[in-house]
Amino acid sequence: MSTQSSWGEGNFSRFICTANHGFAPYAQEELRRAFGAVKSTVVVPGEILLAGLPVAEEEVSKKLLEESPTFLRHIQPVQFQESTEKTEEALDKFVAFVLNRSELTGERVVLQVRKTESAFWEENAASLKQLLTDKLHELNCEWVIRDADFVISVFVSNDALYAGISKPEQNLSDWSGGAIRFQKEEGQISRAKFKLLEAEQTFGIDFTSFHKALDIGAAPGGWTSFLLERGLEVTAVDPAKMDATLLQSPRLTFLKKNAGDVRFHDGEFDLLVCDMSWSPKLMSRLVSDLLYSLQSGGTAVVTVKLLHKKPLALIKEVIDTFERSRMQIQRSKQLFHNREEITLYMIKY
Repeated sequence: MSTQSSWGEGNFSRFICTANHGFAPYAQEELRRAFGAVKSTVVVPGEILLAGLPVAEEEVSKKLLEESPTFLRHIQPVQFQESTEKTEEALDKFVAFVLNRSELTGERVVLQVRKTESAFWEENAASLKQLLTDKLHELNCEWVIRDADFVISVFVSNDALYAGISKPEQNLSDWSGGAIRFQKEEGQISRAKFKLLEAEQTFGIDFTSFHKALDIGAAPGGWTSFLLERGLEVTAVDPAKMDATLLQSPRLTFLKKNAGDVRFHDGEFDLLVCDMSWSPKLMSRLVSDLLYSLQSGGTAVVTVKLLHKKPLALIKEVIDTFERSRMQIQRSKQLFHNREEITLYMIKY
């Protein structure tokens, strides 16, 4: 049965909500805290929810953009839902739904298609996207990959097709499902570099504006390599070995020591980064002890490992520790390239 008109209107709206695998319950809790009651159905265990919220669609996006949830990575409105028992009929109804949306005329539009493993469409999502694009040939728009004015979001499960049309910012990410992808480079030291690349885009940090960086727990050098590429002077601290290719850089100072055994000048750095696989409480204390070396107005980017059954309480405790050290939290976010962790973006006041 098709539901095209009522779900996104009035004081009730529905969304396909996506988090990193295993963290959907915390994304659901963020929705509950923001909007009160949440009626949710699990679509992909631990990762994707179909959430009904007691507020209008435009209010959901507005509030989430203001509050910047940590675990909720991506949302897409559900303005259309159709059973896929009769596949061709479902696809035709979807096409009619899109062609009826006059705001798409003449605009730059991206079609984003996702599917579950058990979806009625057995081929990959790219082939379904191509089919739907072909069926939408009458739509008078400019099809694009990036920098769209509108997103047509399609999600197909084993028994239903869900769709909605929105502006990219309303989805919290303009990447399909919030899954931002980077190409692995030849000679790349580690995939940890992707975390800083994503932080750069997500938080809008211009790393080229910094001059001197301190990388705590730097080995083997994924984040150090990124900072060197951005033109910074980097002091890297770690008792383990750094990648040999990095040691040739004249802008790198490597201290093969524990972070607790180093001393710097007050305000020596304008950027501090840390991606250590340590207990989050120990990490926050260790980093806090070195914040004297970060100048006022300086930036810190730190990952917090969530080795805890109550991550929301743990994050609050870590944030409290940093705030006592004169750090202002700009964003707390589980990026797509984070695993069992989140990334904190902070500025020292």
